[in-house]
This record gives sequence, C-alpha cells and structure tokens, in this order.
Amino acid sequence: MSPSESFTLTSEADGIGLFVYRWLPESKPRAIIQIAHGMAEHAQRYAPFAEALVEAGYAVYANDHRGHGASLRTGEDPGHLADEDGWNHAVADVNQLSEHIAREHPETTRVLFGHSMGSFLVQQIMYEHPTAANAIIMSGSNGKPPPIATLGRGVARIERLRLGKKGQSALINALSFGEYNKAFKPTRTEFDWVSRDESTVDAYISDPLCGFICSIQSWVDLLDALPALTASHNLALIPKTTPVYIFSGDRDPVGEMGRGVKRLVEAYRGAWLTDVTLKIYDGGRHEMLNETNRGEVTANVLQWLDTVLQ
Repeated sequence: MSPSESFTLTSEADGIGLFVYRWLPESKPRAIIQIAHGMAEHAQRYAPFAEALVEAGYAVYANDHRGHGASLRTGEDPGHLADEDGWNHAVADVNQLSEHIAREHPETTRVLFGHSMGSFLVQQIMYEHPTAANAIIMSGSNGKPPPIATLGRGVARIERLRLGKKGQSALINALSFGEYNKAFKPTRTEFDWVSRDESTVDAYISDPLCGFICSIQSWVDLLDALPALTASHNLALIPKTTPVYIFSGDRDPVGEMGRGVKRLVEAYRGAWLTDVTLKIYDGGRHEMLNETNRGEVTANVLQWLDTVLQ
C-alpha cells in the first residue's frame, strides 16, 4: 500500500525539510499512531504495519528523521543529524510533528511509537513533552546503557578529532552494528541481527536508504543522550498513568537479548508508572515488525491498542 499522502514540515529547530508520510482511514480515525523509525533506515519501511493499523481504523503519520530517507539534504551523506545539538533537534522534530497532528486531529487520541533509535527519541519526549502522546509503544529499545556505552562515548570523541563531525568511522560501526552481528555466527550477511527472515535482511541490504554508517557527530549526540533517558529526575516527570507497551525479541542485541528492556520496564515501574506492559518474543531479533512472526507481533499491538483505547 502506498501512503495516502505525503508532505514536508520545516523543522522549527533549524529549518531543514522533514518529509512526512500520512496514511488515513476512510472514516474518522479511532486514534493517531505516530511512528519514529530507527537509525539508518526510513519511514517507508513501516508501510505494511501502517496498512494493518489503517485497516483497524487508525491513522498513521511517520516522518523521515533528519539525515534519513527523504529528509536528507541534497548533497549530504546520510546519517548526519546536525553539526550541533542534532539529537535534541531530532527530538524537537518528532514533537513538532506531534503538535501538527494535534492541530489536524483535535481531541483525537495520539499514540507515539518508536523503534530502536526512534524509541530513544520517544523516551526523551516522554518527560520533555509529556502531552505529546496519550500512550507510548516502543520496540527494539533498551534501558540504562551498559558500561560499554561509556567506552563508546570516548571512542566517538577520539574519532571525531580524527575524522571530523561528518566523518564516518569504520571503528564505531564495528563496535555497534558489527558487534550486534557477532551473536549470530556463522552469519550469512552483516545484518543477520536485524531479523530471522532472510528476505527482510536482503531487502534491508539492497535498500540504499538503509544500513549506512552514520556520522561521528550523530553517534556522539546519541551516546551522550542515553544516560539521561532513565535518570530518576527525568522519569519523575512522566505522567504516572501513561500506558506504555514495550516489545522486543530475546535475541535483540540492542536490548541486550532482553535484559536491557527488562531494566527499562523496571525503571518505569520504579518511577511509579502504573500501566507498563512488556512482551518478549522467543528467538526474535531486532525488528520484530519484520520478523518471521510479524503477523503475531502486529496482532498483539492491535490488541493492546484495543485495550488501552476502549
């Protein structure tokens, strides 16, 4: 299914164009699902999920993040958020789209869905912009960063000195995406960690808008942002009754094979959030929406939405 419409927002953060897909049902939507995609991919990959949501009566909006997909500036390499403060600009972009949706659909429930890097953007929005959504869904996420992330922050800064802000570091790529793949040896491709579905992996590899090496500055910004996401003073700002649904595979290296997402749930419950649900799928890898059991995963999302939006 092709998106029913697309349009461009001008980022209030720095004026770049943000490309947005919009899928609309034929009648008034039950709710709006806003999708924030992951690193080194793009929003159009969520079209099958959007189709299922529209069929169930929901409207769907999804922007290509700055430096990704159709939001990439002409002449720039993909994966560069900004020279300065790119992470917070990306957070502001997602919130700006949320505000745009609220104007287009006043008094309609809004659900914010984030995958992988998008889930970390959502984690920050939850406490910085608590009115951006009435409910939260996250996939391919993680909680408090492991100690290795501190090492990564140091390495990224050294690489920035060596290669510049827009440089692409093979070392950082090896320590991130490359490291994720080691758990699946013997591997068929460099992206076996994405999904057990070989056709999904092959499509990802053949897509020029996926799998690229992000800029060093983008990695610095992301790694610097992570510790604050589960800091107690920030968690305290999240409305306690916000429904949160987190799903992951127990073979997702981003979520530390299930351990990291369990830490995230514990952090939210420890901050007195009263409606936090965790679903972990046996054998699932990073992209549960593109896994071999994707139908089950989507059905469970729809069932949760039915429960919290009734």
